[in-house]
Amino acid sequence: MSRMHSDGRGESGSSKPITDKSPDWVEYDEEEVIDLVVKLRRDGYDPSQIGIKLRDQYGIPSVKALTDKKVTEILEEEGLELSIPEDLQNLLDKAESIKEHLDENGKDEQAQRRLELTEAKIRRIASYHRENGNLDEDWKYER
Repeated sequence: MSRMHSDGRGESGSSKPITDKSPDWVEYDEEEVIDLVVKLRRDGYDPSQIGIKLRDQYGIPSVKALTDKKVTEILEEEGLELSIPEDLQNLLDKAESIKEHLDENGKDEQAQRRLELTEAKIRRIASYHRENGNLDEDWKYER
């Protein structure tokens, strides 16, 4: 998928493995992976960071292949779910950063446009999450 608000038309992202089963060389079983996910969340990592850390430091290519659950599903079962979905939280942080920049540099028209585009993305993603029940129905973004 191409980026929405940029000149680039490239595709990014990795392709998933063909098989759904876990490779033979993985040394961890399901319970150990769940314990690692919970431990990393308690250490303050977000679900995407947990996946990267498990891949790079522990040699676990796919949590779902080992446990038949996504990282977010494991966190929900353990009561450690996020209050706001991670993609929406990242956009909110980005908008906040742009607003801080605009407070110092009021004449930066490019930053103003970037803030408008980011807020449009926030509204779209919030609408998606409200429809799917990941976000409260009365949640609303305000600048």
